[in-house]
Amino acid sequence: MNADTNYFSGGDGTILTSFTKKKTSPEADNTVNELIMSCRTSKESLSKLYVMFKDMVFAVAFGITSDYHLAEDCVTETFVRLTQVKRFSARKGDGKGFIITIARNVAFELRRRYKKEITNFIIQSYGEAEKTVEDSIYINQLLKYLNDKQRETVILKCCAELTFKQIAQVMKCPETTAKSRYKKAISILQEKAGEDQ
Repeated sequence: MNADTNYFSGGDGTILTSFTKKKTSPEADNTVNELIMSCRTSKESLSKLYVMFKDMVFAVAFGITSDYHLAEDCVTETFVRLTQVKRFSARKGDGKGFIITIARNVAFELRRRYKKEITNFIIQSYGEAEKTVEDSIYINQLLKYLNDKQRETVILKCCAELTFKQIAQVMKCPETTAKSRYKKAISILQEKAGEDQ
């Protein structure tokens, strides 16, 4: 995967680093689906899925829980639950969206269980990108201006690289709502990044 650092006009600090893969073909999607089908009995399949999706799952979980350790727990629990899946059709399923949906559900469960109040929102890592503490604090300060749904939409779009259609499925909202939340969130981030100058 290649890392692309996205900058918003008006700010000179890194806002988000997203990881891009080469365009996936239907064959690649089918491979993910087949790995999901076989991970229940194959450690090799589970290992491949883990390598492919651990960073995305962490990003989604951290965006929801605002806690580095809970996000790590979410990654583990997501892949444990993946081994327990009984009803997934490789022909019908969107494997990437399926994994992100599990991660999102686990993250909400962990947040409810361990966090009554979200405090000290410090982004320590969204994956393999090299970030300084100052960048993390800057990202933290900007993301605080977004509500939970806007922040989650930005993370699903920029870090997990889901399409708006997939985001809509994961968040159970219309695709137009996902697009408008993202557009509004980016507008807020750009405005606030400009104020910090």
